[in-house]
Amino acid sequence: MGCYIASNNNRHYAALEATYGTAAAATAENRIPALKLGLRQQTLVPRRRDKTGSRTFPGLPPGFRTRTDFELSTYLTHWPDPESEPCYSALFRGALGAAPVVFTGAVVQGVTDGTRITTAAAHGLVPNQAVRFGNEIRFVAAVSNTTAFVLNAGFAEDPAVGAALGAAITYMPAANLPGVTIYDYWDPGDAVQRIIAGAGIDKMRIQVNGDFHHFEFDGLAACLIESVAFTPPTAGLDEFPVEPAVAPSTFPLVPGSLGQAWFGVEPARFHTVVEAAVQLDNDLDLRASEFGIDKAKCIAAGIRTVTLDMRLIANTTGDTNGLYQAARQRTPVSAMFQLGQQAQHLCGVYMPTVVPEIPEFDDEETRLQWRFRNSRAQGAGNDELIVAFA
Repeated sequence: MGCYIASNNNRHYAALEATYGTAAAATAENRIPALKLGLRQQTLVPRRRDKTGSRTFPGLPPGFRTRTDFELSTYLTHWPDPESEPCYSALFRGALGAAPVVFTGAVVQGVTDGTRITTAAAHGLVPNQAVRFGNEIRFVAAVSNTTAFVLNAGFAEDPAVGAALGAAITYMPAANLPGVTIYDYWDPGDAVQRIIAGAGIDKMRIQVNGDFHHFEFDGLAACLIESVAFTPPTAGLDEFPVEPAVAPSTFPLVPGSLGQAWFGVEPARFHTVVEAAVQLDNDLDLRASEFGIDKAKCIAAGIRTVTLDMRLIANTTGDTNGLYQAARQRTPVSAMFQLGQQAQHLCGVYMPTVVPEIPEFDDEETRLQWRFRNSRAQGAGNDELIVAFA
């Protein structure tokens, strides 16, 4: 007789699909430190309207389309090998679209005004790409030439001549979104194992100042595959794949209180943020409603919406009042969060241009707080939100 299945005996993997809807193979490197995977599949059943001569429901034929929704949360963890992508890379590529851009490092030749850096050799950077120095991550606001660039904000200490800038990997938006395959494995082995193929990331949410830094992804999928009902071929699989060799979990987590926040026309560091959330909405749909199609064929993304919600403690400093003035005049500012404070445990979230909404005054607490809601990012083209790891 079977016993209960412990909800902690669960492992998740996320892999990028080369062809939409064709399941990508999972490897041990694709394992993510997931908190929760919520799945709901429902049959899109129409109402039967024929006159049956009775109040009894006579049933419906099989073959109707289904809709699969998912919600996945995962923690920020370390990036152990800068020469490879982080374990959750597929999720960020699925949310933003573009292949990541890697900065392998450079040697500093000079620093001017804290933000203008010259390197000893060609840096190979592009605008909005991330760099690391010590335990801080920053983004390239402009590229002056092959050996000079401007940062969005200065480091706590200027790099000395001969100092090394560290590696970083940057994820940027693109017009098209790839599909992701998500694996849901359980112990014992004869429990129901699941695969989500053709997962499209509709919404991504990054929370600041929680218990731990973590990321949330919501979306739609082409199909749900279950080990107990697998019939080949499905999603390009001839058999239900065996889980990669399981190694002991070694995911160092990052406390949610660690990091930095930078805002403003001339960005300044804010130490008064109580909570913040950055949300990306892809306005996603799946091509699945045409006649003769029984499952989704591709991802159709609409207008991208990137918003910032934030609550901070009000004070009389010039930077804080300047942020209020920018909201009143609808002046665009830049916003950046650094999650974590240790190299290879850093995540940078950068919005080059955000129009802050006028904050609400919250006087329920001992100290006055300002609450900014739905401040929307904008850009020149696929540059509203950039996420990087370093």
